[in-house]
Amino acid sequence: MSDKNKFSILLTLIISFLGYSFHLYRPGLRIQADTNNMADKGKKLWQQKNCGSCHQIYGLGGYLGPDLTNIYSSRTEQQIKAFIKSGTNIMPGFDLSDEQSKQLIAYLKSIDATGIAAPHGFNINYDGTIER
Repeated sequence: MSDKNKFSILLTLIISFLGYSFHLYRPGLRIQADTNNMADKGKKLWQQKNCGSCHQIYGLGGYLGPDLTNIYSSRTEQQIKAFIKSGTNIMPGFDLSDEQSKQLIAYLKSIDATGIAAPHGFNINYDGTIER
């Protein structure tokens, strides 16, 4: 390949990169999330209370507590609220308002609705795919 072809390919890549970058970051393209949503507020509370340091979501997070991806379908709202308020032998109780508890439960409900995240229940195929 000649130096002229290499230069033209490089120039094309640079122009493409700059064009795409200007397209992505142009003013007025910002999309605001609905921060008034209960689940969004629950996610923020999850992050503020650092729940992910002990608990997992989708298998990601701490290992001290259980994975809470599908906790909403295996427990009632009252049970989840009691765990949050009173804690367990290992988990501390959190003094959350009723509104904050509803927000956190709404977040757990929204995660639960996305599917099943129990990797121990899946079979790994020879080609690397998984199935239940």
